[in-house]
Amino acid sequence: MPLPQLLSRKEIEQNSSQLDNWSVLENRYLVSVFEFPDFVNALEFTVKVGLIAEEMQHHPEINLSWGKVALEITTDDMGGLTELDFLFALKVNELFE
Repeated sequence: MPLPQLLSRKEIEQNSSQLDNWSVLENRYLVSVFEFPDFVNALEFTVKVGLIAEEMQHHPEINLSWGKVALEITTDDMGGLTELDFLFALKVNELFE
């Protein structure tokens, strides 16, 4: 499967405007924090995010703490953001809803 193409600054702005709860950092990363009432719910969410990552073969940085899950997504092979990152973020948002 060919690598996804790096998005331009304009494409990143267009895609990010359609994402709730995510921010673009350094035009290279999508970052978000999801809050939960306790550790168990945060852990369950983390496991489900991991299943999405395995399915897509696209793995975010995950920071799990009490009641919070912080995610950072980028396409390392491309050195920035691609459509794959935004698709991943949309799937995570659907999971969170």
